[in-house]
Amino acid sequence: MTLELTDQNFETLVLNNAQPAVIDFMAVWCAPCRVVSMALEIMAEEYDGQAIIGKVDVDTNPELISKFGVRNMPTILYLKDGEVVDRHVGATSKVVLEEKLKAIL
Repeated sequence: MTLELTDQNFETLVLNNAQPAVIDFMAVWCAPCRVVSMALEIMAEEYDGQAIIGKVDVDTNPELISKFGVRNMPTILYLKDGEVVDRHVGATSKVVLEEKLKAIL
């Protein structure tokens, strides 16, 4: 299951963690976000213990939206050592999401 990330827990769960992270900036009302969310749910199980797979609801976490300059949804950020190393904007397949994750593992 993907982690529910918020303005309050992001630093502890993502930035202070040695594992790379895939973070989905999404909204529950966003249809393309639902497609990406399904793929990330599967990846969260497959990469448990190897990477953090999480989601941020853009409607309730304005600090993270501002910090990472998120303008469109879904926006998927790939972080390693607390730094953004890749970004994907828009719906995409699990294959693409997974290729980008494998590149930072």
